[in-house]
Amino acid sequence: MSVIGSNILAGASGSQGYQISRSVRLRSSASAYLNRTPASVTNRQTWTWSGWVKRGRLGATQGLFARNDGSVATYLLFTSSDTLGATSASGAVEFDLATTQVFRDPSAWYHIILVLDTTQATSSNRVKLYVNGSLITALSTASYPTQNYNAYVNTAATHYIGNGNPAGSLGWYSDQYLTEINFIDGQALTPSSFGETNPVTGVWQPKKYTGTYGTNGFFLNFSDNSAATATTIGKDYSGNGNNWTPNNISVTAGVTYDSMLDVPTQWADGGNGRGNYCVMNPLQGLSGFVCSDGNLKVAVSGTATGQRLSTISITSGKWYWENTYLVAPNGDGQYGVSLVDNPTLTVQLGTNAKGWSYSPFIGNIYNGSGTPITTVASASLNDVIGLALDADAGTLAIYKNNSLLYTFSSGVSGGALTPAIGGSSSVAFATAVNFGQRPFAYTPPTGFKALNTLNLPTPTILKGNQYFNAVLYSGNSGSQSITGVGFQPDFVWGKSRNIAENNGLFDAVRGVNKALYSNLTNAEATDPGVSAFNADGFSLNGATINATGYTYVAWNWKEGATQGFDIVTFTGTGVARTVAHSLGVAPSMIIVKNRNTASYGWFVWHTAFGAAGNTDYINLNLTDAKGSGGAVSMWNTTMPTSSVFSLGTYAGVNGNTNTYVAYLFAAVAGYSAFGSYTGNGSADGTFVFTGFRPRYVLIKCSSAGSTNWILHDTAREPYNLATASLYPNLSNAETVAASQSLDILSNGFKLRNTSGDINSSGATYIYAAFAENPFKNALAR
Repeated sequence: MSVIGSNILAGASGSQGYQISRSVRLRSSASAYLNRTPASVTNRQTWTWSGWVKRGRLGATQGLFARNDGSVATYLLFTSSDTLGATSASGAVEFDLATTQVFRDPSAWYHIILVLDTTQATSSNRVKLYVNGSLITALSTASYPTQNYNAYVNTAATHYIGNGNPAGSLGWYSDQYLTEINFIDGQALTPSSFGETNPVTGVWQPKKYTGTYGTNGFFLNFSDNSAATATTIGKDYSGNGNNWTPNNISVTAGVTYDSMLDVPTQWADGGNGRGNYCVMNPLQGLSGFVCSDGNLKVAVSGTATGQRLSTISITSGKWYWENTYLVAPNGDGQYGVSLVDNPTLTVQLGTNAKGWSYSPFIGNIYNGSGTPITTVASASLNDVIGLALDADAGTLAIYKNNSLLYTFSSGVSGGALTPAIGGSSSVAFATAVNFGQRPFAYTPPTGFKALNTLNLPTPTILKGNQYFNAVLYSGNSGSQSITGVGFQPDFVWGKSRNIAENNGLFDAVRGVNKALYSNLTNAEATDPGVSAFNADGFSLNGATINATGYTYVAWNWKEGATQGFDIVTFTGTGVARTVAHSLGVAPSMIIVKNRNTASYGWFVWHTAFGAAGNTDYINLNLTDAKGSGGAVSMWNTTMPTSSVFSLGTYAGVNGNTNTYVAYLFAAVAGYSAFGSYTGNGSADGTFVFTGFRPRYVLIKCSSAGSTNWILHDTAREPYNLATASLYPNLSNAETVAASQSLDILSNGFKLRNTSGDINSSGATYIYAAFAENPFKNALAR
């Protein structure tokens, strides 16, 4: 069992550190919020608000904290464009901060802090926003208050949590989860008062605030769910007795129950467990399947046919969840599981080869085709449909009100599986989902767990930057050492950002000062380039990936079986043969380059080509689609194994007496992922589940030519939207364009454009991604 807690190492057993007990779910559909009116006016110039937030509904203005009576207002909110804003106004705007970055990751928790201190001499120090421990400096709007300005928080008027505009017709009601809300009256604090970086995972995590609160200060942790009153779920634990009144928040058992075990600390509680829980994913599935109520309700209007998937996918273990049928008997839909890489989400769940389902209205059981394999009892309004997935055995059992209806006794397999909901265009349909964050209606079968991050397997790599990292630096055309990598790299790939220059690739196996260029076919060159591989980075000597006036990024890998990376050099024979590697598992991607002649480019094999693609290749240095011509002699029509990869007679990979280098990568759960996806040609683009928050994403269209390789990383783009592309097949400078943009998320990435390079409708893309943090521990980004 792994834990995340103050001063406790993730992955350790025993003491579980600082524990957050519960969160409150605010449902905008119920107009839910909390309010309090202070008895006295206190410090209007200096205060700090800190809270942990898990987003539900996206794309709507939603209040976090406010004092707003329609004439004067100070508030913190998410805008309809999913940015974060802080404003104070009385007719005229007196300060207004709006972020450039967007916050639309519904899969994990954010830590948000708003600090006001108008006594500061420097205007930009008077209002500050922090997210996950970092000060936000990327602001689309930044107007600051005058010195000693009195905002409207801490007046003797009604304040709100989860309702930013009570005087307006819309209310700005929140649809999200909140916990660990601290308000400090009279102090301007930093994130270190409320959180800390876990030394093992590198992830920002909550810690207990131990300071004073001031007169109007409060601490809400929503731990007492015995009733929905100001002295229970709205109780202030600061010692001040500044309780908050809950409105339209329910602690009555059922689908509207709002006291949740979904929290940003993981710990075993003897039951379902506390941690980040699975919810339905508004980023993956047909838009007509609308998520609400903290993404635990899915409704279909009757004008959509397709599926909505969830935020957690699994490849092993036993898992249980429940669906409550909300529209009957005139509704239809399906409950079940889908393979997370399902390219066809516009069909009913279970009716293609990527899913298995039960249709509650008519009782049909689907197992990969449009024709049901059998029919069992149907369900009625408020029936609870339990699903028990054994991913190890490949079975799925379906229950109605705790009575077994049907069991898929085998074959529920083929990759990562995720809970899913499907529906038909003919009728309306709605369901409420419970993954265990509220009490189950029925006891799960023995050995089956709730789907949350506590119960997920602990990854072998808890911090991605132990083995892969991206660093930024400026060139000087001479000697310098680049540090901050965090390990001694064995492979350094450098690229200029602000001017056209070749991609320079260096590795420790070929030796220092030996350059290859991914955008060229050139033979290996003796080049001053990387002159040493050091304990915390590398040294440069000369202008290659180091020219004066240029800015650079370097992607760094450490070789080893644990992290699934091997560098192999060999001499060709011109005869079909195998080459040994040390991964211990079959590689997921192989890149081969002829070192001593410029006649051949960079040849890539990718696991997404599949067993039928053991003759396929794609060129790293070209815009071509995947090819097979002449490839029988390239990989010898043989799939790679856990110990060797095969080569044919093609001189590009195995010419007699020619020398070669091969870079081999294997997928490691929580650290690296190699797969494919189908583009949808929409700004609401395809979502790709990786099982971690990526640090690096490489994408190439494999089904169509005239498309570039696209590369994003979070060193250059520490927040969403990620718009800065570099190109392994081009020398071009970095391009900052929405046309090649994506969101990098706690559990994968989401395409946000219609560019043919990464999201053309119906096109097939391959990708490689390396982690910043595994999803088990990741925060929202």
